Amino acid sequence: MQVPIEKLTKTYIKIREKRKVLSEEFKEKDSKLLGQLNKVSQALLAHCDEHGVTGAKTTEGQFYRTVKQRYWTSDWEQMYKFVLEHEAPELMEKRLNQTNMRQFLEENPDLLPKGLNVDSEYTISVRKP
Repeated sequence: MQVPIEKLTKTYIKIREKRKVLSEEFKEKDSKLLGQLNKVSQALLAHCDEHGVTGAKTTEGQFYRTVKQRYWTSDWEQMYKFVLEHEAPELMEKRLNQTNMRQFLEENPDLLPKGLNVDSEYTISVRKP
């Protein structure tokens, strides 16, 4: 027995809307927990500063502070020049910008980089009436 497409469409929309509600509820609850977690982290960092330590063992577990560094550039043109000048492509991430690659291939259908792989699949988009 085949399910009518009207029923499949209605079910799809109902499930999608329920997922949206659940996702919003989760994000709200998670945001509150993350705020609490940040306050506790700040208190533990303050403890390290006040006592001149990098961590501590307790009966409930241990904690330690680490240095987290992030790097970024505000001048991509100069960064590209730097990478080329010092032959350091490993400073860049190995991934393609999906939108730009698709656009490039659409505008240059005769140019196909060696080693480029393309994976295509059909998906379904459903809209309310």
